[in-house]
Amino acid sequence: MKLRLTLPLLLIAGLLVGCGTNAVAPRYTSSNPDIMRISEEQPANPEKTVEDLGSYCVEVTETWNAHGETPNGQTLWAKDTQRAVVPCD
Repeated sequence: MKLRLTLPLLLIAGLLVGCGTNAVAPRYTSSNPDIMRISEEQPANPEKTVEDLGSYCVEVTETWNAHGETPNGQTLWAKDTQRAVVPCD
């Protein structure tokens, strides 16, 4: 009978503690600047590359896309990568 009363109280307490804490503060830094940058101007997109993987080749296309803003209003750029199978030359 005690467990029946204790379990809902524990669940309510856990919910209150979880909702009462601050959200995780975002970090706007990266140890790898090749995947994320902060600037007002869009970084230049790298040229397409073709990787030979033995029995087939893969064309890699990388583009920089805006993914929001930092708290001080600078644009956050993230690199997106697209791969496609192409014939080897």
